[in-house]
Amino acid sequence: MLREMTTWHLEIVDRRDVRPARPRPDLRIERAEIPCPELSHFLYTAVGGDHFWMDRLSWTWDRWMAWLDRPELATWIGSVSGTPAGYFELERQAEEAIEIVCFGLLPQFVGQGLGGALLSAAIERAWESGARRVWLHTCSLDHPAALPAYQARGFRLFKTETTVHDMPETSPGPWPGAGRAR
Repeated sequence: MLREMTTWHLEIVDRRDVRPARPRPDLRIERAEIPCPELSHFLYTAVGGDHFWMDRLSWTWDRWMAWLDRPELATWIGSVSGTPAGYFELERQAEEAIEIVCFGLLPQFVGQGLGGALLSAAIERAWESGARRVWLHTCSLDHPAALPAYQARGFRLFKTETTVHDMPETSPGPWPGAGRAR
């Protein structure tokens, strides 16, 4: 099925423009120090499965490891009571830019006020890593609150693109029937 998709590219170029969310003491954020394709595949499909994140679905274990086992990439996991609630990937790029490559919450944690705190942590980790520019992109297939949430933290739009893609009728989800009403 042909589907139109709008992609918004956003950035923060001045740390003073960051508007942190209210801290969440129940949200623990840790860096995944050991590259682990199984863990990253789980996070990618659990967070992005309902939003047509499909680029990495065909990746082999070796391809995942090649992506993860680079000094430019850092994976951070947010958890609540020991359960992974969301994650973000930061990739160091040219000219002291850091891209938030992936960001999101697992479905059962959406709507609990964790997203802003996790995003604030992602932005802070990027600045702590020496970024002069933090950027990301989102699209019209993402959660409806994604774009406003990024803008609420201080991201500003610098580019918009609209493209057409041949996509399945429904998102792949993390696995068949996941998160569906019983």
